[in-house]
Amino acid sequence: MRYKITLSYNGAGFCGWQVQPDAPSVQGTLQDALAILLHSEISVTGAGRTDTGVNASHYVAHFDSDAPVECAEICYKLNAILPSGIAVRSIEPVGDDFHARFGATKREYTYFLHRCKDPFVEKFSWLYQFPDLDFDAMNLAARQLLGTHDFSCFEKTGADNKTSTCTVTDACWYRKDDDHWYFRIAADRFLRNMVRAIVGTLLEVGRGKRSPESIASLIENGTRSDAGQSVPGHALFLSNVEY
Repeated sequence: MRYKITLSYNGAGFCGWQVQPDAPSVQGTLQDALAILLHSEISVTGAGRTDTGVNASHYVAHFDSDAPVECAEICYKLNAILPSGIAVRSIEPVGDDFHARFGATKREYTYFLHRCKDPFVEKFSWLYQFPDLDFDAMNLAARQLLGTHDFSCFEKTGADNKTSTCTVTDACWYRKDDDHWYFRIAADRFLRNMVRAIVGTLLEVGRGKRSPESIASLIENGTRSDAGQSVPGHALFLSNVEY
């Protein structure tokens, strides 16, 4: 039978979601814990890969088990043995056709930025103090991302995906207050390092290094070297997955 897991994790102690040789991963840690509780080898499939240090406030995965699973009990026991950086929110039975990765229709990422030194957010937000950052220009640029495009200019080199085409349905900067900003973007899929490269490029727009209108031509004709630098991963969250 197939089971859906909803979880969240702090990416600081992991090399990302996907299992890596000789390095801690969220997927590997979760599989090991399930194997202990279910007394069999368990393979967990996630909604997608996250890079080293990237967090997830709402992540979805699934696993199959030949033996029936007492969902509430296993959820409780998982949280007891998993490290503090991973929290399982729920486990529930689903149909065999449910697929955490291929069934997802929308994924959402949120990137947090603070404009002045703040010891209470620094672990999950990036301090960016460049003066006179043009918030409105960054939002004009973000609108150029909407729609279906080849986003290879924001893709980490060496990626092995079959296509670089994604459909972005939302991309916008928000202010919690004058000193705490965040960027939210939603799409059907994302490429490796795509969100971090987009944020870095939009910050260049905010600094006046490129115009908001230049984003459209960058997407159409640019390469990864033409886009901005990737921002640090600790301030990035996979914040929602929809099916």
